[in-house]
Order: sequence, then C-alpha cells, then structure tokens
Amino acid sequence: MEQENNVSENKSNNLTPKEIVAQLDTYIIGQHKAKKAVAIALRNRQRRLKLPQEIRDEVAPKNILMIGPTGVGKTEIARRLAKLCNAPFLKVEATKYTEVGYVGRDVESMVRDLMAVGYNMVKAEMQETLKTQAEIRVEEELLDLLLPGSREDSKKQKAKENALPISIFGTSTVEATPKKEEEKTSEVDNSTREKFRVMLREGKLEEREVEITIKKQNNMPTMEIFAGGSMEDLEAGMRQITSMFNGGRSKKKTVTIGEARKILTEEQLDRMIDPDKVADEARERVQQSGIIFIDEIDKIAVRGERGGQDVSREGVQRDILPIVEGSNVNTKFGVVDTTHILFIAAGAFNLSSPSDLIPELQGRFPLRVELDSLHAEDFKRILLEPKNALTRQYIALLATENVTVEFAESAIDRMSFLAADVNSRAENIGARRLHTIMETLLEELSFEADEHSGETIVITDKYVDERLKNIVENQDLSKYIL
Repeated sequence: MEQENNVSENKSNNLTPKEIVAQLDTYIIGQHKAKKAVAIALRNRQRRLKLPQEIRDEVAPKNILMIGPTGVGKTEIARRLAKLCNAPFLKVEATKYTEVGYVGRDVESMVRDLMAVGYNMVKAEMQETLKTQAEIRVEEELLDLLLPGSREDSKKQKAKENALPISIFGTSTVEATPKKEEEKTSEVDNSTREKFRVMLREGKLEEREVEITIKKQNNMPTMEIFAGGSMEDLEAGMRQITSMFNGGRSKKKTVTIGEARKILTEEQLDRMIDPDKVADEARERVQQSGIIFIDEIDKIAVRGERGGQDVSREGVQRDILPIVEGSNVNTKFGVVDTTHILFIAAGAFNLSSPSDLIPELQGRFPLRVELDSLHAEDFKRILLEPKNALTRQYIALLATENVTVEFAESAIDRMSFLAADVNSRAENIGARRLHTIMETLLEELSFEADEHSGETIVITDKYVDERLKNIVENQDLSKYIL
C-alpha cells in the first residue's frame, strides 16, 4: 500500500520547474514570473526532502507574496499548483480572521483545516488501494442479504468436501460421509448462490430492494474543542459528544442493491483503515509538503495612523506571524509543526502597499512577484487557449440543447477589445470581465436554446456589437452590467 502511494506521489514530484510551468500554461495565460516562482518553490520542497536529516531541518520554505490586480490569475495559479503537486492545500481569506478577543475565526484554524484536508487526502488514497478487497467482501454481504444463510451452507459443504477418511493400515476406521439429502440441499443452495453472484456482477439485481442495518459510528471526541477553537469548532465538538452518547445504535433501512453496495463499501473501507495510521501519515505530509494560500492579505494591511479597525487588522497580522514563522498547533489529529509549511499570500494592494504590513510579517515572505495587468491580446488568448476556456464551456453547454455555436475570429477580437476597454474606463477586474461579457452576449440564446435545436449559430463581431454596443456606450450602465 505504501509503495502504491509513493508511486502516485512520484508522478507529480518528479516534475521539473519547466514542466510545472508548462502544466500551468494549459490553464493560465501569461504571468510567467509568478509561475516560475511557484515552480521553483515547489521543486525546492522536493529537493529538501532528499537532503540529510541534519541539513533538511535547516532549510526553511521561501514563502511567496503575489501582488497584482484582481482577476489576473493569483488564485488560479495557487489552485492549479495544489492539484499538480498532490499536496495538502488550503485557500483562506485573510479577512475572515480577527484578532483574539474579537468576533471571527482564530488564525490557528487554518492549520486545523489544512490538517483535515491532509487527513481526507491520505484516507482517500488508502481506500483506493483497498477498494478491490472491500468490493469482494461487500459482494459476499450482498449475497447474504439476498440469500440469508447461504454462506453457512456453502462453508459446511466445503468443509465436508475437504474431510478425508482416517485409515489405519489401509483400513478405514472413520469416514466423514454426510447424508445424501443434506449433500443435495447444500449443493442446490451453493448453486443458487453462485447464480446470484453472476447476476450481481452483471448488474441485473441493481434495482432489487434489500433491508440493511446501518451502524452509527461511535467517534470519541477530542480535546480540540477546549484548545481555543472558534464557536464553529465548539459546536462541532458538542455534536461529537452527542453522537458518542447516541453511539452504538443502529437502524434498518430498505435500499436498492446499488445503494446498499455504496453504503456497505464505505463501512468496509472504514473498518479496514487504521485512523491512527492515516493521521500519522497525514500529519507528516502536512508538515513537509502542506501549502496554505492566504488571499486578500492586503485587506489586513495598516495604512497611516492606526486606530479603530486598523488595530484589529494589525492584531490579525501578529496572530498570523507565529504560524508563518513556525509553531505547534493543536489539532484533533495531533500537534502540527508549521515550520516547513509553504505559505503563499496574495493581494491587489491597490489601496495599500506591502510595506504597510508589519515588518516581521514582510520578512516572512521574502519572494515577491508582481503579476501583470491583462490587455486585449491576453483576453484573446484566455478565450481560446486554456483547457477550460470560456468559449469551450459555452459551446459544450449549448451542445446539450443540440445547438451548435461557433465563434468567428472577428467576434473573439471584438470581445477582447471590449473587455480591455471597459476595464480601462471602469473598475479593472481582469479576466473576470470576460465572464460578464460572455454571459450578457449569450443570454438571449441560452434562454431560447430549445427553440434553436438543430441549428448552427455563428457568433460574429456584428452579433457582439448588436448585443453589447448600447451597454458599452452607456458608461453608467456598463458599471453595473459589465
């Protein structure tokens, strides 16, 4: 099982920085500096794990601060990076945290949430390796539900077949010979069970209903709820205590074979996996390769004289500081050391600057990357090149209504120009402007798609102007619609 886990990890861990950037290029246009920075940071994490123990502990992660206007790809880079590196990843908003003593979540909850992500990740991997074994057991349980008592008859028949006569000097003294009637009954029952097994594997019994007993898990509560958690954590802990007193109970439920298979498979996998082993592996993975992305960090920056809400903002920074520097945080899966967790912070910094952060926190983000604003040419590439390009999404959506949509190059050019133009005159929201343009452009077609079934609609620059010209020309209206 450990070997299989290592194989899945090595596929992503062996990527070179150039290969990481190439993978990010399939979803994110431009921003080469930011991609290069995160690619190097990710590769250095793998390099560090290959160092001798005495040197490894001294190598600290190079945290990254991404600076750029909204909608240029800061969050998308971090999100795609997490999928690429197969590491525990958590995205949080800096504005959701408040200084201790104020209403809001305490900053340590980000580590607890990351640990929960890591636990679920490791648990899913272990379950995948045991899935085949669990399916075999579930099949036997389903046959027991369909043919109660048939398994015992099958076992007895096998035991009788394996019984050998005991002889002394060639003379049989004891012979295990069952009665003929019992043999026939057992053979019939065994044959019926095998027939049902074949039907089960062929999916012919999926809609048949059976009654199963669902056991409620009795999870012991942890002391985390007393370790300075938020009100949400306290409520979760109280639910655990309630379930403990209600634990051990079971209820019967009538479901189809298909539903029963899912329920029984989950129960089997839970029984086969050791929670302590999962927690230990998850904690190690979180400590060595975990990534926390803190978005909107500019919103807790303090500008000019401090007073009012700025006091709380600075307090949040000071609370975040020890976690970024490295500290031990209590979680329900054990104590997590944050020393080698990689932190990536991002913010627009349009109303403040990185220098408005407290000096200690600035020092913990030594790598700073500025992301470029997007222009018409960038918007054109965003509409066409990424795997999840908006044009591809809308073509696929309308294809479900049997409507074929084609975008002429002139239409792509026109939409790209309009997005850049509106961003320059109104609030610059980057690539998110394309979402509003595309939705407004195809609103009428999406509404009447069923009436155009079987048709091919070509989107041209004239089509774009007809749908958007009046809105774009009216600057006051474009602020609200585009």
